[in-house]
Amino acid sequence: MPEVTYLEALRQGLWEEMERQDDVFLLGEDIGRYGGAFKVTEGFQERFGESRVIDTPISESAIVGAAAGAAHMGLRPVVEMQFMDFVGCAYDILTNYVATARYRAGLATPIVVRGPSGGYVRGGPFHSQNPEAGFFHTPGLKLVCPATARDAKGLIKAAIRDDDPVLYFEHKYLYRRIKEDLPEGEEIITPIGKARIARAGTDLTIVTWSAMVWKALEAAETIERDDGASVEVLDLRTLLPMDDVAIADSVRKTNKVLIVHEDTRTGGMAGEITARINEQAFEWLDGPIMRVTAHDTPLPYAPTLEDYVLPQTDDILKSARWLLAY
Repeated sequence: MPEVTYLEALRQGLWEEMERQDDVFLLGEDIGRYGGAFKVTEGFQERFGESRVIDTPISESAIVGAAAGAAHMGLRPVVEMQFMDFVGCAYDILTNYVATARYRAGLATPIVVRGPSGGYVRGGPFHSQNPEAGFFHTPGLKLVCPATARDAKGLIKAAIRDDDPVLYFEHKYLYRRIKEDLPEGEEIITPIGKARIARAGTDLTIVTWSAMVWKALEAAETIERDDGASVEVLDLRTLLPMDDVAIADSVRKTNKVLIVHEDTRTGGMAGEITARINEQAFEWLDGPIMRVTAHDTPLPYAPTLEDYVLPQTDDILKSARWLLAY
């Protein structure tokens, strides 16, 4: 089995869907001749032509608007945001038009809006954000955040085949750091809306997604080695729809919950997950629900400052150990 990176797995998923369906096409800034800012689409224009791999002007709103029109006409556009920070420029068209099109007019809008998100790469405030919470409350959208190479491939394929608009957050820190054996010829589809147990445990649940899965796994292994406690890591994979059943099942098993996400604390996803646990599994809790998140500040460029602002493995260890001793 060949070992492939997170980025290559994403490329494979896109390539296979382009080969499978002629109605799939790509559009975005510098994705054609240049191959994209991170080279995700390198070689695609040579293989599929300029009519299916389209370089666009720098206008995220116009790009998504063009994609919406194409989707209404039966095509399946995949939009690349050069950085997901700038998806906010298309917030109006995504939330007021794309997300409501099926409800308003019965129009299928099979759009995928994908792009690199997240920090730990010293990208500063314009190239390090995780804006998923800003779209979470919008009915009609789906949000996915893969943490592994297998899911990077499986979720992009599922997203392209979905008849609803999907925002696909690919973490740039994972692009070339995460590798996985993916069998050649295997059809890999990761269902949207289903979490996975990244590590089974009995004493504490860490609910997380994207790059934080790897820090949570590191913390869980350290706790098992040094403290003898068993920590379960639940990788949500999909934020919208959220797998409430998987969360509640894990809470019933471990009775203690730590929520970890890279986005800022105020208004972050941890608050919503906490509310759902309180509504659906409160009687199973043996302690308070805790959260480890980024601080409420724009992301700095300076490495030492970025490391302070973003959640680290030691932060997870500190909170997890406090909960285990509660």
